Amino acid sequence: MPPRSRRLAQHCWRQLRAERIRRQRDTAGTEILRMLGVALSIVVLLALAGCGAEGMVPQDCIINAEERARMLGILQLSAMDSRLPNPSVLLALNLARDSSKAQQELLERIKETAVKQAKDMSSGQVALYTLALLSSCCDLRHVEAHGQSVDLLSILREKMDKEVAHWEEEGILLSTLFSVGLDAQALCVMGAGGYQSAVTILTKQLRSSQDKLSVDEQAMMALPLVCAYNRNELQDMQDLLSTTLSNVTNKFLENQDKGNGLIGNIYSTGLAMQLLLAAGKFYAPRKWDCTQPVAAITKHHLQQPMAIAQALPALMGRTYLDSASLDCSPEEPTATSLQLDPTPSQGTAAQEVGSNITVKYTITNNLSGQFFTYTTMVDVPDGSVLLVMLEQAEKSNKTIFGFKTESTFWGPMVVSIHGLAANETERTYWQFFSGSDALQEGVGTYKPHDREHIRAVFSTY
Repeated sequence: MPPRSRRLAQHCWRQLRAERIRRQRDTAGTEILRMLGVALSIVVLLALAGCGAEGMVPQDCIINAEERARMLGILQLSAMDSRLPNPSVLLALNLARDSSKAQQELLERIKETAVKQAKDMSSGQVALYTLALLSSCCDLRHVEAHGQSVDLLSILREKMDKEVAHWEEEGILLSTLFSVGLDAQALCVMGAGGYQSAVTILTKQLRSSQDKLSVDEQAMMALPLVCAYNRNELQDMQDLLSTTLSNVTNKFLENQDKGNGLIGNIYSTGLAMQLLLAAGKFYAPRKWDCTQPVAAITKHHLQQPMAIAQALPALMGRTYLDSASLDCSPEEPTATSLQLDPTPSQGTAAQEVGSNITVKYTITNNLSGQFFTYTTMVDVPDGSVLLVMLEQAEKSNKTIFGFKTESTFWGPMVVSIHGLAANETERTYWQFFSGSDALQEGVGTYKPHDREHIRAVFSTY
């Protein structure tokens, strides 16, 4: 960046920081929003703050053109789906520099949904919508659709404040650490303030409970710490942030060595890569062989749109922290002509004719109300997804094996079995296992094999 531009950007940030201090002294002030818009627009144009991937990404660490096109094609098809629009897909398309008709139509649907439903969303959902619209260069204080508008920034701040307050009063969050990580990222990349308390919570949890957290959680919790460190607004926490990020990233590198390129599992590796891209200074001088996870993900041939949406940004050398620094200048829509592999069945779709397999299925509740354990043997066509097996078990005995699902961005999620429903307040859910190993895929994508023992266990999180 030229010295003159750097001085201008630094001047804008000094103005913004001074305004934030005045806002803390006088919470009724609204001038901060105007100053935020001015400063943010200049900072975005100058690409200041270094919140995203550090330096140039080696070409070997970028997905090949064929696989990129295949993944984009799946995301574009997903974007045209008539169901609830997925902000993660829009965010991934933007970070991959896609400007297809599907991307443009999804953007409009995301705006419409934000206007109608943002106030009723969880904090993490609002954060995803915020990052998606930020990456589309939208004015987050005035998201407009069909003559109506919503101040998404204010809604996110309010929900973030509630998360922090609930933690301070009850010792638990209203949602999850993953969601709060998204909240803090969205506020930090905008330079909007209000994320510092959340960063403190995330830092403490990473330090005290790292071994108990999934790779997905750690990555999403650590990304806002990188942003906070680069903002240089928490002077008294710099050493703490640096130490925490060093611990997390070095553990990821160790996991990659043990996992033949995977960090956690195939579905968490993309998010872990995002952190390693953004946090290079914290594991230096140690080197990261980023070709390993790229090769592992390419080999797996991801099909699920949400899995691709989380992985593709890193495979293009970008992270969620780059959301505020994208160039949204008009481009001609791009088109992708692909021969896509058929997506996995998610339930009642007809299976290919073939031999049957037999799967042992057990449901267990040793947690709530009257305990129970029931087991049955289920025959399904080879290649069927787990949801088909659940449907067959239900047909054999609906009283015992009856179940309910809800649609999510990851596909159908089982929320009730044998009349026992998951409960957010009590933090309970149905967890699926293959023998003693927790499944890493959902019921709409996982395919049981012959003589496998599938267990559904009522659990807590």
